[in-house]
Amino acid sequence: MRQEDVVEYLDKYLRIADVPDSDRAFNGLQVEGGRSDIRRVALAVDASERAIEAAVALSSDLLIVHHGLFWNGAAPVRGRMYRKMRRLLESGLAVYGAHIPLDVHPEVGNSVVLARTLGIEIEGTFGSYRGIEIGYWGRLRLLREALAARLDEVLGGRITMIAGGPERVECVGVLTGAGGDFIESAVAAGLDAYVTGEGSHHTYFDAMEQGLNLYYGGHYATETWGVRALGEHLKATHGLSTEFIDLPTGL
Repeated sequence: MRQEDVVEYLDKYLRIADVPDSDRAFNGLQVEGGRSDIRRVALAVDASERAIEAAVALSSDLLIVHHGLFWNGAAPVRGRMYRKMRRLLESGLAVYGAHIPLDVHPEVGNSVVLARTLGIEIEGTFGSYRGIEIGYWGRLRLLREALAARLDEVLGGRITMIAGGPERVECVGVLTGAGGDFIESAVAAGLDAYVTGEGSHHTYFDAMEQGLNLYYGGHYATETWGVRALGEHLKATHGLSTEFIDLPTGL
């Protein structure tokens, strides 16, 4: 499949032009590859040196990431950025980034895929970011400790539960990544429990004093879901060979 056709499809499917994001996200094709055809696609959460090396080792033509190359903004190409760019240009590997567009997507988005994996029956959205809602909520009736145990199993590690809400939960929201700043939105949406990746120290009191069960599952662990789902989608719709590169940060 031609590189330009893959990029055009991803831009349209992920609504790159329509979904607001940080000015430093640079969603879409970040580095043009040296190969006209795309057959093998690697996917990772972060555009790290290890992810780039792993994608090259897999003979990938394209690396799709959630956290792209340019989060530090425009800067001199030296040090680790030089090493990344040199490896990409030497290998001919293309890089495509999708941050908020991959968080909010209704089919392959981080939040909706994790919510459905947890067994939540999706009913709506919450958490406004630049005019769009980026979290999903729905029904999941169980004890708050049982939700913590399910998260441990699904995310593959021990999560942190702040038990500020009712013992038995019913309305559960998911907003992956650094979602600690959206506790007020979760409370306003009437949620009993809120699942996200990470947050600041003060969010303990934000949850405890507003009657919300808060679950921190880790930034990385809650954001593998979108790139994995997107890889499966590309495999099913375009017959591309896809592989997820799992490089946990523990954060």
